[in-house]
Amino acid sequence: MEFVYFAVVAVVIYFVSDRFLRGLEARRGRPFERRSLVFGSILLVLALITFNAIRILPLPFK
Repeated sequence: MEFVYFAVVAVVIYFVSDRFLRGLEARRGRPFERRSLVFGSILLVLALITFNAIRILPLPFK
């Protein structure tokens, strides 16, 4: 069951990262030159935070 949580969170993190990057680019007025690097960095940070939280927090299926 924990696998399902990780999979759902991964999909959500992907879309949140994309929306955040688009917001940054809108504020900046132009796209980043290394857009994929910025996107990957945002995705990595969010994944580390949320996946660690899933491991630490008590989940209802345990």
